[in-house]
Amino acid sequence: MLDIKIIRENPEMVQDIANKRNLTLDVAAFLVLDTKKRELITTVDDLRALKNKVSKEIPSLSNEEKPAKIAEMKKVWDELKKLEDDQKILDEQWNNEYYKFPNILDETAAIGITDEDNTVESTYGDIPKFDFPVKPHYEIGEAKEWIDIEKWSDVSGARFWYLKGDLVLLQLALQNYAITKLTAKGFNPMLPPVLVREKAMFGTGFFPADEDGIYQVNPGEDNLYLVWTSEVPVTSYHGWETLDLESPIMYAWMSPCFRREAGSAGKDTRGILRGHQFDKVEMVVFCKPEDSQKMHNFMVETEEEIWQGLKIPYQKMNVCSWDLGNPAMKKYDLEAWMPAQEKFREVTSCSNVGEFQSRRLGIKYKDENGKSQYVHTLNGTVIAMSRCMIAIIENFQTAEGNVKIPEVLVPFMGGKTEI
Repeated sequence: MLDIKIIRENPEMVQDIANKRNLTLDVAAFLVLDTKKRELITTVDDLRALKNKVSKEIPSLSNEEKPAKIAEMKKVWDELKKLEDDQKILDEQWNNEYYKFPNILDETAAIGITDEDNTVESTYGDIPKFDFPVKPHYEIGEAKEWIDIEKWSDVSGARFWYLKGDLVLLQLALQNYAITKLTAKGFNPMLPPVLVREKAMFGTGFFPADEDGIYQVNPGEDNLYLVWTSEVPVTSYHGWETLDLESPIMYAWMSPCFRREAGSAGKDTRGILRGHQFDKVEMVVFCKPEDSQKMHNFMVETEEEIWQGLKIPYQKMNVCSWDLGNPAMKKYDLEAWMPAQEKFREVTSCSNVGEFQSRRLGIKYKDENGKSQYVHTLNGTVIAMSRCMIAIIENFQTAEGNVKIPEVLVPFMGGKTEI
């Protein structure tokens, strides 16, 4: 969440940020509410002090003096009770508005209010040319019996799939390749849970913004949520801790992720591009504020190194303010070339979140003066498995309907060079 001091001391800047993110926030109206809240806190505190003072005086009074003081005490008590009730209502209103505020923007973030305002910063590789008709991944996958959508549709409903045969081996190879590269870079591997409590969803900034896209499990009983991304449990792992940040703390993991995909009806319904359950390799970093920009660059460079190893053409995007989401100050996406669609599609993302999440989760460190400060958190999707496999299938397809295996994956495929 955004430091309340920033809103109070720089309202014009905060309003400008909200406008650049295309959010309908009224900073001036919130500050009126904030003033009322602070004034009420002062009034309530003063009445509590008076109540305590009168309570201490009563035992020492004579029998003649006590009735008047008790009557005075009752008036104070009644007024205090009423104001405390008002305070609960005002606090709820204040929280509802405060948690809508997005993070500040990095000065190098692209500015815009549609995804067309995302800026191409660099490209890698040449778009392949084929001397035969290009097939989409789902045609190749269904012909090879790698993808079965109909069976899972019967079992689980739309936007699910079974993966079989060599495509399963390809996904496992991608996971092993990515994790091997990440651990060599100093990332500590982890296998996190994919069911979390509400405080983890709130702490990482997915609540209250993204409830519509989240699966809830046994509401009223377990009150658990299936994660949209395992950034949620991994970032929450150090919740309410003071970290030793002699050097940045870095984690990498692979896990399933779940999205209701609310509002995406009719989009990308063929194949495995967009589903309710999918697997990702991801990373999270905890670091000091002065190191976060350097670590953001390092994480994006690591993603690029992994994708360059696969030799899949991509473009690196500086994501614009509209498309960042509330927590991120800056985000880079890699978009891989999808030959059958004849366009680039997002396959990775990497965000610098600053202290937005650590404020909600209470994650701190001690600076050189021994003072507690909030850490900066960063997160990145290294490989979204289904989309990466689409890119491999379509970019490396052959006229015979086979798929060549990227050289870096061959050792993880038991030596197979083509499937």
